[in-house]
Amino acid sequence: MSTRTQVPQQRKTSPAVAGGADFLDTRVGASKLVKEFARKVFPDHWSFLLGEIALFSFVVLILSGVFLTAFFVPSMAETHYPEDALPVSMQGLEMTEAFASTVHMSFHVPGGLLMRQIHHWAALMFVGAMVVHMMRVFFTGAFRRPRELNWLVGFTLLILGLAAGFTGYSLPDDVLSGNGLRIADGVLRAIPLIGSYGSYALFGGEFPGTDIIPRLFTAHILLVPGLILALIAVHLFLIVWHKHTQFPGPGRTDRNVVGYPLFPVYTAKAGGFFFIVFGVLAVMGATMSINNVWNYGPYDPSIVGAGAQPDWYMLFLEGSLRLMPGETEWVIGGYTLSMNVLVPGVVVPGILFTVLALFPFIENFATKDTGEHHVLDRPRNAPVRTAAGVSILSAFFVLVAAGSNDIMATHFHLSLNAITWAFRVLIFVLPVVSFVVTKRICLSLQRKDRELVLHGHETGRVVRFASGEYIEVHRPLDDYERWVLVAHEPRRPLEIAPEEDASGVRRPTYSRDRLRQRVSRFFYEDRIEPVTPSELSAAHSHGEHDEVEASPARETIGASSR
Repeated sequence: MSTRTQVPQQRKTSPAVAGGADFLDTRVGASKLVKEFARKVFPDHWSFLLGEIALFSFVVLILSGVFLTAFFVPSMAETHYPEDALPVSMQGLEMTEAFASTVHMSFHVPGGLLMRQIHHWAALMFVGAMVVHMMRVFFTGAFRRPRELNWLVGFTLLILGLAAGFTGYSLPDDVLSGNGLRIADGVLRAIPLIGSYGSYALFGGEFPGTDIIPRLFTAHILLVPGLILALIAVHLFLIVWHKHTQFPGPGRTDRNVVGYPLFPVYTAKAGGFFFIVFGVLAVMGATMSINNVWNYGPYDPSIVGAGAQPDWYMLFLEGSLRLMPGETEWVIGGYTLSMNVLVPGVVVPGILFTVLALFPFIENFATKDTGEHHVLDRPRNAPVRTAAGVSILSAFFVLVAAGSNDIMATHFHLSLNAITWAFRVLIFVLPVVSFVVTKRICLSLQRKDRELVLHGHETGRVVRFASGEYIEVHRPLDDYERWVLVAHEPRRPLEIAPEEDASGVRRPTYSRDRLRQRVSRFFYEDRIEPVTPSELSAAHSHGEHDEVEASPARETIGASSR
């Protein structure tokens, strides 16, 4: 009797697939690339999806933008809207071809209005996701070495996102977008010496000219998206090159990454998430009306609509301009210095964005840190950084709210002047108050963390020993909780060498070191030292803070909570 062994048949690869794979492998080393990227590990945390939302929103922008480009006419040539076309309110009106094509696309092109609204909502989502993603990076310290360059890349992407939104928002040539262009022209003209020349160059003559819409169209569909695509590629390359950051937890160090491989787990999750984002934007575009240009009409420099606001990401600039007193304008040597436009339109945004862009280098100057950091900070463990971020956000929110002061006045029946003065006070007071309060809250949370590590969670159970002593029982932390609370580096102010060396010669770098020390003290003079292993061992050796089992020698008399 013989036994036959079953040999499993191997699946044959299609000759076309095998030939194509061999072609790529021999020309560009595809197998090495696939092997390297497929095993790349990415941590799993919901906050990392914020960057993906921005990326997927940009993909939706590209797809919908290709559709809109096929029907939009970027021309400022005068035309009359057809007498027999919808909407009725536009029939026979004189307008530019840019406005006419926008209205025609909305009412006569199948799916045109849906695509316009998906495109607009995707733009709002794109900028919003970038802002929230950038704040996540800021508050967790993900910009620290070696990611300072990637922080600047992300910051530039944010600026380009604002530029893309502004150039696209201005294309329909309606009253609302025309007013925005007029504000931009005023801000440009307020720049001393070069402002008027810049305005003439941008608009091709006196505002509005006949060239601005074609120029904005070129920038919107070619220049800005090209730069964004290039920087996204650089951003993603640096993420892969530096390996992904991760939140603190057991086994997570600066030398490893705990998570899932890129293929197939992360690829499948990211692919599914793309369709979720696309679906949400499609539903928003189908059910939420936005930017109905036929309600505003074609641009007329003599018309300014009441309650007109730009998209939310440009509202801070509108609010800044509204808060500045109008009397601050002087004529010096024949030149008009319009501080009422220059300060809110250039100086204030410049300060906010400059501080945000350079903060990683300011913090590094204070720490003199040369090590690599791949494990993220808890915001409470960096009080000054967290307080600075909240302060910047508070200033931004004040400016955004100020951009809607007329809406507040009409809806809540308040004085427009009173609201404006309240925001003028808040723009100086609220960032300072936010900084101080946030810093104190972070320090308080650090003290609470020390208490938890040393003594555990309060259980509310009070017991009495045979000796008559009363204690409250604490539940010790598990390993995961303890790791998260103690796994952060102690940060202390820098100590510098004396001004003069042993020979009495003054050190040439003393002034710089002194400045660094002052900045370091500002960051780290008020601090809570993390729990050391010796403190933890000493705390756990005290029996009165350990969890106590009930026994005849101990009598439970009640429960309380502090």
